[in-house]
Amino acid sequence: MLYAPDCNKSKAFADHLSALKKRKRVDILNLNVTKSIKSLKGDTIMTDREKFEGKKQTLIDENERRYGGEIRAKYGDAVVDASNAKVRGLTEEQYEKGEQLRVDIDETLKAAFETGDPAGELAQKACGLHKQWLCVYYPKYNKEYHMGLGEMYVADGRFRAHYDKLAPGCAAFLRDAINVYCR
Repeated sequence: MLYAPDCNKSKAFADHLSALKKRKRVDILNLNVTKSIKSLKGDTIMTDREKFEGKKQTLIDENERRYGGEIRAKYGDAVVDASNAKVRGLTEEQYEKGEQLRVDIDETLKAAFETGDPAGELAQKACGLHKQWLCVYYPKYNKEYHMGLGEMYVADGRFRAHYDKLAPGCAAFLRDAINVYCR
């Protein structure tokens, strides 16, 4: 295939590398599941570190399954791979901070929504928390990306449902607040 005159060798190697990375993730997940089964049977004991690494890999795999094609098409493999690498490198403390920020965002956003003012102090606090949360998982924060997410939260029914579960119209409120925050 590589010697065919119309072969794009660069793309062929990039595709092969991508497949190998996926295979490596599957191998790690397979190992962790095998260890988990043995641990449940009492045959072996998984360390807390192994459990945590498995938890992060499961998060990455679930995100890839649900959104991988879309986000790779929109942002490119390099950006998504860098984000996945950042998640793999998180310490337990950093991971827990991200989880707590997610809870804090929802609580603060709901209270801000009740004020009706996307430029208000509470709404801007929610946006600051959202930025901190993004920085836990995303390799390089920028305002354009943040505003783009705000637009996506309204346009994509899956994300809109999450925020509108807090209060109907909350996704649009968050988008508007992010736009104020980023200007």
